[in-house]
Amino acid sequence: MRSYPLYKTLLISALCLTALPAMADDDVESIVKDGRFFGEARYRYEYVDQNGPAPITDNAKASIIRTNVGFETGTYKNFQALIEAQFVGNIGANDFNDTVNGETSYPVVADPDTTEINQAWLSYAGIPDTQIKAGRQGINIDNQRFIGTVGWRQNDQTFDSVMLTNSSIPGLDLAYTYVWNINRIFGDDHPLGDLDTETHAAHANYKVADWLNITGYVYWLDIDLVPALSSKTFGTRLTGDVPLNDNWNFFYEAEAATQDNHGNNTASYDEKYYHLAPGIKGHGWTFQLGYEELGGDGTNAFQTPLATLHKFNGWADKFLSTPANGLEDAYGKISYKVSGLHENIDGTTLTAVYHDFDGDKSGDYGSELDLSIGKTFKLPDAGQPFKDVNVLLKYADYNAEDAPYTDTQKFWFQVGVKF
Repeated sequence: MRSYPLYKTLLISALCLTALPAMADDDVESIVKDGRFFGEARYRYEYVDQNGPAPITDNAKASIIRTNVGFETGTYKNFQALIEAQFVGNIGANDFNDTVNGETSYPVVADPDTTEINQAWLSYAGIPDTQIKAGRQGINIDNQRFIGTVGWRQNDQTFDSVMLTNSSIPGLDLAYTYVWNINRIFGDDHPLGDLDTETHAAHANYKVADWLNITGYVYWLDIDLVPALSSKTFGTRLTGDVPLNDNWNFFYEAEAATQDNHGNNTASYDEKYYHLAPGIKGHGWTFQLGYEELGGDGTNAFQTPLATLHKFNGWADKFLSTPANGLEDAYGKISYKVSGLHENIDGTTLTAVYHDFDGDKSGDYGSELDLSIGKTFKLPDAGQPFKDVNVLLKYADYNAEDAPYTDTQKFWFQVGVKF
């Protein structure tokens, strides 16, 4: 394990925690009494049947559990702190490629064993309508298309960063973030598990009304170890929700962005991004159609390396990196949340998504069908800390067309609790 990222983690944690004794000298009750312990345990079984490419010859079977434990202090003189540890471990056979175990005959299930400080931050809210937060923290911006914590994987993506937010103008939320290290899902044992960076993110959202939110953003990424991912992106995003009648609502999201090379990236490119997704919802149903395009010129393509990528372009995760010819994803989504049948069934959510993939310039990348069923069950109040348990079943079936993509089926069973 490399010592430098670990050293930085411990240093950030120490800086956050050293603020607590100084606060406690004056008022220990507001620090501890108003604080809270929190945590979660999440088990997942993942099965992957993938037809190559070489050297893949076997199906992956991964049995992984994640445990998070943390403490968030109460607020004292506008200061607050949080520290959280995260443990990820394989509790079954080592029949999968976790990206660091060398089991390359199996498909990738990117959940390596890790023990690390997941979050450790100190915040200050003494300036009116403003918060400053510094340290290791999770950051999710908008729909996480550009920056997110990758919550689907067992090891969170977190950011060693300073974030400044301001809401002094009614309806307008402003944010600026500087990131100097990205703690990726692969853990410290992976050569690209920690990325030193000089990343700046500026974001503004103005709510005109329920039917119109206007967002503008600029992201400057300068990543030392992966220069090809250094870029600057300018974009705008519109979202809204409009009642059609007492039972049905129309909603939408529309986004456009442009991206070109930045920092230590020696390539020269200028590519576009578009996403349009209208839908209607009511009586527990949601119907949505979408079209997303990430441009590519055959050599370089529009990339979103800090995104929660599992949310986009199919759950089989075939397009975590945009192909050089770009990507067009036309999709349709139907979901239904059961109600009015029985307490053991009500709240169950069923979802189906169909994707058709093509290249921006050329190429047929195939199609995918995604299915899921999930429910939260209330637990009896018997003095234990867990109030409910979440159960999820998911399935992804990707059918390839052009090389190098190959047919892939994935199945997940997940159960989790929080306190």
